[in-house]
Parts: sequence; structure tokens; C-alpha cells
Amino acid sequence: MTTFILDVLQDLKKNQTNLSEVTFVLPSKRAGVFLKDQLPQVLEKTLFAPRIVSIEEFVEEISQLKSISNTELLFEFYNSYLQISKGDEIDTFEAFSKWAQILLQDFNEIDRYVIAQEHIFDYLAAIEDLKHWSLEEPKTEFVKNYLAFWNKLFDYYKHFTKHLIKNNLGYQGLIYREAASKIASYIEKNTKTQHVFLGFNALNTAEEIIIQALLEHHLAKIYWDIDRVFLENKLHDAALFTRQHKNNWNFFNTNPFQWITDNYSNPKNISVYGIPKNIGQAKYIGTLLNDLQKENPGLENTAVVLGDENLLIPVLNAIPNTIDALNITMGFPLKSIPLASLFDALFNLHKSNSKSFYFKDLIKIISHQYVRPLFYVDDVDYAAILIETIDTNNLVYLSNSRLKKIAEKSSDVLELLFSNWNASVDQALHNCSNLILAIKKCFDNNTESNLLSLEYLFRFNELFNALTSLNATHKHINDISTLYSVYKELLSSESLDFQGEPLQGLQVMGMLESRVLDFETIIISSVNEGVLPSGKSNNSFIPFDVKIENKLPTYKEKDAVYTYHFYRLLQRAKNVFILYNTEADVLTGGEKSRFITQLELEGIHDLKQHIIAPQVPIIEQKLIVVKKTPELGLALAQLAKEGFSPSSLTNYMRNPIDFYYQKILKIRDHNDVEETVAANTLGTVVHNTLEDFYKPLENSFITIDIVNALRPKIETRVSYHFKKEFKEGDITKGKNLIISEIAKRYVSNFLDLEIKSLKAGNKIKIIAIEADNNILIDIPELDFPVRLRGKVDRVDECNGIIRIIDYKTGKVDQNQVEIVNWEDITSDYKKFSKSFQILAYAYMMQQSSQLKLPIEAGIISFKNLSKGFLKFSKKESGSRSKNTLISEDTLSAFETELKELILEICNLNIDFTEKEV
Repeated sequence: MTTFILDVLQDLKKNQTNLSEVTFVLPSKRAGVFLKDQLPQVLEKTLFAPRIVSIEEFVEEISQLKSISNTELLFEFYNSYLQISKGDEIDTFEAFSKWAQILLQDFNEIDRYVIAQEHIFDYLAAIEDLKHWSLEEPKTEFVKNYLAFWNKLFDYYKHFTKHLIKNNLGYQGLIYREAASKIASYIEKNTKTQHVFLGFNALNTAEEIIIQALLEHHLAKIYWDIDRVFLENKLHDAALFTRQHKNNWNFFNTNPFQWITDNYSNPKNISVYGIPKNIGQAKYIGTLLNDLQKENPGLENTAVVLGDENLLIPVLNAIPNTIDALNITMGFPLKSIPLASLFDALFNLHKSNSKSFYFKDLIKIISHQYVRPLFYVDDVDYAAILIETIDTNNLVYLSNSRLKKIAEKSSDVLELLFSNWNASVDQALHNCSNLILAIKKCFDNNTESNLLSLEYLFRFNELFNALTSLNATHKHINDISTLYSVYKELLSSESLDFQGEPLQGLQVMGMLESRVLDFETIIISSVNEGVLPSGKSNNSFIPFDVKIENKLPTYKEKDAVYTYHFYRLLQRAKNVFILYNTEADVLTGGEKSRFITQLELEGIHDLKQHIIAPQVPIIEQKLIVVKKTPELGLALAQLAKEGFSPSSLTNYMRNPIDFYYQKILKIRDHNDVEETVAANTLGTVVHNTLEDFYKPLENSFITIDIVNALRPKIETRVSYHFKKEFKEGDITKGKNLIISEIAKRYVSNFLDLEIKSLKAGNKIKIIAIEADNNILIDIPELDFPVRLRGKVDRVDECNGIIRIIDYKTGKVDQNQVEIVNWEDITSDYKKFSKSFQILAYAYMMQQSSQLKLPIEAGIISFKNLSKGFLKFSKKESGSRSKNTLISEDTLSAFETELKELILEICNLNIDFTEKEV
């Protein structure tokens, strides 16, 4: 296929231009690689290669200023800011950086478009003055300071740019302005050098001055790449800038305009795909490439152009493994590298300047893939020991000294990660650099799997070296928070370059990297409003109307830039695949780009429109079924011999699979750190406190005086049990303080209930507290012994009636301890599990001959204490009457259901089947 670069070279050859003496100026370095590649196609003899430079390199050469990074500019600008601003008005570097970034962008635009600086800054100050009612007196201190800031903008600009020029430094706009002012001097020194500008579109004023000066002195040629369809349509933004240059440049009054082409109207296969979500687009690009490979195995002259560069990683993951030659023009952002998450976590941990560290932040760091190997000492994983100790002791906050006590042999790495970060910024940077070196030692065996990790470490080492150098030179970073801000600024602008085949196979690039290049097959992703084009965004101090008046670019011009790039890609292409997101996201997506609508309305090409829906397999939700094998039967027999507890049996009723996991496989929930006191911990504290109070009173009657004597002990015993159960968790503040007070209130309210009952004339004798029960159940159908075991919270005698009492810190209502049909007691967990438990306790105590029937059994609910003792009762169907006394008949009916439940558990023909939640 013919390309724009090849057309230019052939035209130069036709005009007998000596290419060795030509300086080619292109919009990007990337285009220079393709120009070098296509040079041999027009050469007939060996010659010295022409000079090829990007426009940025060219203007740097003319201006004799060196470009510096945005971060360095920020530091240099702060120097100027400090010298102009007065003491009370000075922002910290961190606060300064937030608005200075925007101001530097405005400086850049003003200089690139060679605007009179004093005029525009005075204009801005006058606008702000009007906004704040300049005639209104008296002005507040805030308004005075605000207006003073706007009045100083020109002073900031003058001082800053003067300082940069003095040191032969500059930002892009300043370099362009200086180059425009020095172009006459450059022409005088280079009277024989021919310059060829090709592929340009939107030129700033400085570029226009430079190029026109060279054209008028016959030292340059310029080749435009614009199609007739766009140029002749005055409403088409793809030719917005080219029309302006053609109409406004004096040079074109007497010289031909090169070139207007007719490539866009040639037949093209254009397919438009609407695909849900960004990841869907990435996956479909992989599908398209797979199909394209069948006709073009090497995918020569094929490019994937990413409208949204955040799609790079998903697209790379979707590219078929059969593609051998691949070139990625875009860099891999350093902020997406796994190592970035480690330093993010470290900075977030230390920027609060706390002497103790939150356990989740600690675990996140010591579990990080790059840090974990540092904790292996003598084949012992001290990171695992640290995590286990934190979980076991319920440590929510830890100091560095405590960490070193737990993992003494890892003190060196703990020192790097957690010590002295707030001592000084230099120390923090020193720790980061030493941490990188320590990690490097773990990857020094240069195996293929470690090469990428070593590359990551090298780039981050460079980044921290740059931070150290900047801090040493300028001394503006005073705390970890500011250091973190500068680190993030540097990180966002750095990338890891890919190595690939720059001229072979598939090309993956962003929209701007596609300038001047032509491909036969193009896949363009994210062609949505807000992405391509990017739409309205005004990250500037200069209002829209001021930009219009001063001929500065607005969002309309920026949209026109992307319109040109989009349509230029289509000009010489034969196969075009346009993808857009059909799903409405928070900020972008959902609406296809105006570019697609424009293609439809033009009527030049026949667009094939498709909506792609991902293939979603119908996955039937199958309940888990575990077949009972002879081996499982042996495990069940062993479990029966050890004994079933009422809670384990109700667990089976709730979900047999949970019973299988916990009782057969012995899988327990991980003992996580309990930041807020859990309900079961609260229950344990209340139970244990009441056990302490009532255990000494076994076999004796209680009185009001005895109960009142327990009150002063509430504080001590509750605190003791919290310390025992909640370990080193803090109950002195926040929710935990409230929960500890609730525990005390529960105990106090229980004692109130007891006194109320005694005052009503009830005689209460404590028979047993936390009574252990362990009985054998005779089940003839089973050839192994079956035990039932459990602890009863309290057994007492009230007015001659034995009561079995179970404490519940949660809320229980009377209807949860009532039953109509006996078969329901083992089938409906939600309704009857409480009834099952208290009857199981009654059954065990009766079978062990510890009490005589009839008795009562029930629950005292601490969240429903006003209802007192909630007695189990058997209701007759269709009748309101209920019997609260538990007799032989009651326990006999319960025994039948109990044995049936145990038989079901032990029956090898009934599998463990998950219940639907």
C-alpha cells in the first residue's frame, strides 16, 4: 500500500532534492522510525542518511533551552513563588503544587501561542476583581488575599521564566516562544540547510512563525496530509486547521499547497461494533486479531489504536498467543506495576505520623509479593508468625517495637518498613532505596521469571534517586505527606518502555502515536463521546471567553485535533474496525462518538453496524452434595462416639453441608482480628460473668441481699472477661466502649429481674451452673455408641418447679420456644432451633437422673428481659391452650425426633445435601 511518508519521499526524489542535506521535521519520533524504514524504497545509490528530528527537538535546538520534567518545573516555580510571596501568604509546597500545576499549563499555552503575557494576566486580575465587587468596601481579608494572588500572576511568570532562561532551561511553551523569537538568528546561521515538514495539522502560533519564516526564506518545504473531502467541506473539523493555514499563510498566495489527496473516497470495509464495557472491547480485539491472522498471519500493516490508553493491559492480555511480532508504542505506566502498590501502602501508613500502625495496613505490606520473601529467615516465615500473632491476640494497633518482639530475626526488614520514616524526608527516601536493594537481593538469580521484577526495581530505583536529587537541590519537601504527593506526580509521568519489533507485525499505539503513519488494517477502540473526542474539559485558570479573545485553543480546537487524527487513520486504510462501549459508565461511555454518526451521515462509505453481546453460559446453580462413603461412615461413627452437641445438631438442621465441613472435615472459621466486639464475644462475656456470680451459690437459695451484693462486682468481672476473650483489643473507646457498657447493663438488668422475682415472693434455689451433661443414647439401628453432650447455663428450682435456663444475648420471642407438631422441631431451623436446644438439655438431664419430672425449660433473652423467663410450651393444634410443663410424654416425643435426626445423619444412603438459603 502507498503511505504518506512514501509519497513525500517520492516527490522529493522527483524534484531532485539531495536527501543527505535535508532535515526532516516530524510531529513525533515514532514517525522518524518509519521514515528511515521507507527511505531505501526511493534511493538508487548509497548516501548519508538525512537528519530526522521531532518538532520538539527542532525548537529546542533553535531556542537553545533544555526541556525539564513537570516535577522539576514545579520545584523551580516554587523557588520563584517563595521569593515573591510574603511570609503570611506562603502556601506549603503540597498546597502550592495543587494550583501551580494548572498555572504552569496556562503559562505553557500562553507562550506556545505567543500571547502578550502582561495583557492577559492583567485581564484575568480585572475579571476576578469585578467578580468580587471591586467597589464594595470594606473588603474582607480573604477577598484581599484572593485578589492579590491574581495580581501577582504576571510577577510569578516574569520571575519564573527569567530564572529558567538564565539557566538555559524551559518548559515546552517557553522553548517554543524563545525559538520563535530566535528564528531569524537560526536562519542566518543555516542558510544552506533544507527543512522538510511533513504530517503537521494543528500548529501553535510559535510553530507557525518558525515554519513560515523558513518557507519565506526558501529553506523549507511543508507537506500536509489532508483529503479533499474534508478540505472542501467547511463544516468538517478534520480540516479546520489546514483550511486556516491554507487561507491565512502568505506563502500559499504564490506557492502550491501540498497536498490535497483523494484517498478517503476509495472503497473501504468499515465495521462498527457496539460492545458492552471496556473489557468487552479488549476481548473482542483479541477475537478480531485471531480472525485477521487467517488472511494475514504476520499481521503486517495492522494497527490497534487505543482511544482510551487505560485499555492497554486488557488488550495485551487478549492478544492471541500465535502473534509473534508485536510492537507497543505506548509505555507501561509505572503506577500500574505491582511494586507501586507497595510504596503506596508504605506512604499511606507513614503520612499520618502515628507511632502505632493499623493491623490491616501492616498485613497488606508484610504480605506483599515483593516484601514477603524478605521475612524468610533460616527457612522460617516470620511474616506468617506476625500475622498469626496479630490474629490470635486481637492486635488492632501495633508499634514497631512490638513487631520486633514478635519477629526479632526480621528486625532489619521491619526497620526499613516501619522505623524512622517521620524522622526526616531524607531518612524516608533512604529507607525506600535500601528496601529496593534488599528486594533486589531476592531476585538476583537472573532467572527468566525474575527479569521483569528486576526491571521494575531498576525503574523505581531511578525514581527514588530523582526524588532524592530534587529534595537535596531544593529542600521543599518537609514531610511524608508532601513527599507522597511529589512521588505520585513523578510516578504518573513515568512509564516502562516495551521492547518489540518497531516495523514488523502488529502495532499497538495510542491515537497521538498514529500521527503520519498509515496502515492497511485499523482497529480503533473506545470511540465514545467523552473519549474520542474527549469533550469539554477546562483545567485552566483562563475563562473560555478570554481564550476566544486571545485566540487560545478551547475544547472545540482540541476536539478538532482528534477529529483530524481519527479521519487521517481512515484515509489510506482498507479495513477499519471501530469499537465503542454501549454501557453507560460513571463518567464516560454509553454514547457512541459523533465520529461514528458523522461517518453514517456522510454516506461515502457503507458502514456495517454490529452489536456484540458476550456469550454468557447458563450456569445452573447446583446444590453441593457430598456422597456418604464407608470412610465417611467411620468418621460419623467416631463423631457419634465423641458426642453430638445440641448446637451441632441444630447446625445440621440449618445446613447439612455446614455440619459436614465443621464436624467431619474439622474446618473452622479463621480467627480474624476482631476490631469491634462481635456478638458471640459479648455473649461469652455475659455468660462467664454470670457463671462467676452464681457458681458459688449452687445448692443454696438466693436472696435479695445476696443478689445486691453481686452488683459492685459487675465492673471488675465484665472487664476481666473482656480482657480474656477480646485479648488485646481496645474497649476504652468507640463502639467497643459502648458494647462493654451494654455487657454491664445486661448483667445489671438480669440482677434487677432476679430481685423483681424475689420481691414477688418467688423462692429460687440454684441447683447447677454450667452443668456438664454426657449421656449415651440407645439407638438399636446403629452398631456404634451414640453420645449427646452439652452444658446447661443454669438449673434452678423456682417455687418447687425445676427450671432449665439457657441464656441468649440476642433477641428471642415467646413464639420461638413453642411447638405444635413434633415433626417440625427438626425441619424448621429458624422457628424451632431454640426449642430443640432447650429440650435437648432437659432430655440429657432427665436421662442422667439429675432431676425429676415434670420440669420447665426455657430461655432468658437479654434483649427481651422484660418478658422474663420464656418457657417452652407444647400447643395443641387449633387451640390457644399450651402446656409449659415438660413431662415423660414430652421428652418421649422429643426423643423420637432426636433419634430420627441422628439416624439421618449417620445413614450412608442419605447424602449430605446443601440447603437453599
